[in-house]
Amino acid sequence: MTDSADTPANASPSVAASAARASSRAPAALVSVVGLGKTFSGAVALDGLDFELHAGEVVGLLGPNGAGKTTTLKLLLGLLRPSQGHARILGLDCTHDSQRVKERIGFTADEPQFYDFLTGRETLDFVISVRGLDPVAAWAALAETVEVLDFVSQLAELTASYSHGMKKKLSLLCALLHRPRVLLLDEPTNGLDPTTALRVRELLRREADAGAAVLLSTHMLDMADRMCDRILVLDRGRKIAAGTSDEVRAQAGVAADATLEDAFFKLVGA
Repeated sequence: MTDSADTPANASPSVAASAARASSRAPAALVSVVGLGKTFSGAVALDGLDFELHAGEVVGLLGPNGAGKTTTLKLLLGLLRPSQGHARILGLDCTHDSQRVKERIGFTADEPQFYDFLTGRETLDFVISVRGLDPVAAWAALAETVEVLDFVSQLAELTASYSHGMKKKLSLLCALLHRPRVLLLDEPTNGLDPTTALRVRELLRREADAGAAVLLSTHMLDMADRMCDRILVLDRGRKIAAGTSDEVRAQAGVAADATLEDAFFKLVGA
């Protein structure tokens, strides 16, 4: 990104003007996190996290259990109040404008919960109603995704009978209903069979290519290596590496042909 600090002091007026125009054209981040932190009774869960997420990106949030991944997602959703720093999504403060943020993003939990007495179709109808969407248009837009996830017959079943993988599929459908520009996903492929997991990865890539920004938390390092444009590695509440897979390998000090798993273990001292 070009800003005034990148323009030489002796640059001609025309060069300076060009730099200013380039800066003004630079796309704003859809997600902006600055110095974000959270403590619980003096215990630091997240410490001064900074990152941005832009349209067209799939960014992986990696880290061992207790690293701060879930805390980060909860702060972005406005479910927790930060102890320091702030986060914005689509220009809205995640704490003070949390309701408006939730209206505009899509989210999937690692352990999605639904009303047991509703079918999958009734659940989606309920979400369509809550979001104030046109039912005919919403179902038409969702039809292809339902087919891709091989979920047509399962729509008629009560969610009480759903396996973990079926709940993950329904959760993703709920998240995509309103075609959000930002997706926050907690372990989106956990519990899915290999074929469906591949379809979900391809689906998320298409969403990003269409202009969405995707932040996904995962323990599946091979998946993150293959599909993420950038990776953030957290450990004990702090960001310890960030960048492309190759850049994370370099930061870890492992060989260029090493696996992301090798780099991850080196970084977290496992």
